[in-house]
Amino acid sequence: MTSNSTNSELRAVGTTVEDWFGHKQYTFTVSGRSSLIVCPENPLPGNPWVWRTEFFSAFDTVDRALLDRGWHLAYHQVSDMYGNPESVKMLHEFYTVATGEFGLSPRPALFGFSRGALYAVNYATAYPEESGILYLDAPVTDIFVWPGRFKQSVEWEQCKSCYGITDEDEPTFRKNPNDMAEKNARDGIPCFICAGDADTVVDFEACGRVYYKNYSAVSDKISMIVKPGCDHHPHSLSDPAPIVEFIEKYAVERGCRL
Repeated sequence: MTSNSTNSELRAVGTTVEDWFGHKQYTFTVSGRSSLIVCPENPLPGNPWVWRTEFFSAFDTVDRALLDRGWHLAYHQVSDMYGNPESVKMLHEFYTVATGEFGLSPRPALFGFSRGALYAVNYATAYPEESGILYLDAPVTDIFVWPGRFKQSVEWEQCKSCYGITDEDEPTFRKNPNDMAEKNARDGIPCFICAGDADTVVDFEACGRVYYKNYSAVSDKISMIVKPGCDHHPHSLSDPAPIVEFIEKYAVERGCRL
């Protein structure tokens, strides 16, 4: 992997090189949080990368297909923060190291699986110039849908604490990904959604469907596959071709790769 200099004081700390299914995996910490970058055997020009914002390696048919085509994979752990502003700043710290020290492309493809969509969309909203493409899978795009509909859950208590909100704030809360969809569209960030219409965990009609509708009102750079009768799992597609094709269609245009 090629390293570039950076003016940031942030650095990858304790970097080790491991094997990840025949690929080099760089493991390190940024500001004390676990990070990793997996390198393809033959990187594409510009060092494009997939940034899994949560659940690295789960249901990763698209990730692996792109790795085989020359994309890097990356992950920085900010779990249980539900995409709140503090976690987005932490993700930006990792971005600075990934693009500066490791020379990855300035615009990653952000993969938001389930609650990972909170991180992916909120990052793209805060840093549109550092976001190439969004791929949202069974996405949480409204925290009052998940985990908010599970009032007694640990996740909902954590989420409320992270945002400093209560149950009574739902009518006035405007920081959900669904509220950001139009901005993502205006910023020109293409988006692919994959979800099941029988999701009993993250209600598709209140999450993915709403995000798609709001985005589509501004731009047609969005595509969606709805899996009939599919629950929250399994994520993604056994044949990743439609998603891979969408990402590669926009990769050069968005500056993800040269």
